[in-house]
Amino acid sequence: MPQDLEFKLPPVTCKEDGEPRRVGIELEFTGLTLEQTAAAVQEALGGELSRTSASERVLQVDGLGTFNIELDWDFLKRQALKAEEEDEGGAQWMDLLSQAASLVVPLEVVCPPIAIGELHRLHRMVDGLRRAGAVGTENSPLAAFGVHLNPEIPRLEAATIGAYLRAFGLLQWWLVDAHRVDLSRKISPYIDLYPEDYVKLLVEQAPPAMGQLFDDYLEHNATRNRALDLLPLLAQIDGERVRQTVVDPKIKARPTFHYRLPNCQIEKADWSLAGSWNLWWLVEQLASREDELQALGAAFVEHWRPLLGLNRGAWLEYVGRWLNDRGWG
Repeated sequence: MPQDLEFKLPPVTCKEDGEPRRVGIELEFTGLTLEQTAAAVQEALGGELSRTSASERVLQVDGLGTFNIELDWDFLKRQALKAEEEDEGGAQWMDLLSQAASLVVPLEVVCPPIAIGELHRLHRMVDGLRRAGAVGTENSPLAAFGVHLNPEIPRLEAATIGAYLRAFGLLQWWLVDAHRVDLSRKISPYIDLYPEDYVKLLVEQAPPAMGQLFDDYLEHNATRNRALDLLPLLAQIDGERVRQTVVDPKIKARPTFHYRLPNCQIEKADWSLAGSWNLWWLVEQLASREDELQALGAAFVEHWRPLLGLNRGAWLEYVGRWLNDRGWG
């Protein structure tokens, strides 16, 4: 059975309206056809399965919500839809490409937002996909398969956003090591870390008002390709301001973080989604403790070298000891 089966509860489990915080999870992998994937998820969770297009299936599960199951290749999806609309044998054309996709094109299961205390219900889905033959990051040098976590923010305000930014910025290099991020993902542009200068700005300035937070983030991170992508969250607050800086139709406004570091190692018996979540949990822990944030921020500045920037090797060692001293590592 996988280790870390328990999803750790963060310090803040409810939003300011009293409703439980939820997490959306996106799981990327290969090794199966679209139909095999949909069948495995339905067998694990039950529910009613429907076909929305040649490249997408939808599963409605009572008590959880809507699971979208799709081939994660925009060109493939566009061509299949066009063939269907023009009655040019889209289904047959798609079936052939779906077989090829099991080798090179990621499949994606996009889970509905699920209360943190209910995330354990996804274990059956992961086990079912593993038994069906799903394989993850390490089995394809061509696609940087991963797990995306989309936890709802507790409070949609500058102070809370700033605390999470500082927490992740200070931990980001350590998290890459802790997740053992695969080389194919490290060299991809999709999970770039925040620039060192931006992290230094975060820890040295006073907590910014929302306007300054927008200015600083968009100046240093005007791209979706970040390990912690805040553009969906910022778009929820002011979509027009985000679009003025970043022209990308894939940015979807939502009151969540978009954390993209974890590998998908679904083929391994000792891997689980809980392991990925429990490393993000460290960001939750640190973000909720202003005194600890200030202490680690001060240590970060001490590890900064004029002209050379952060001494990353020494910083990684320091963060590891610091987390262990608090029983978090």
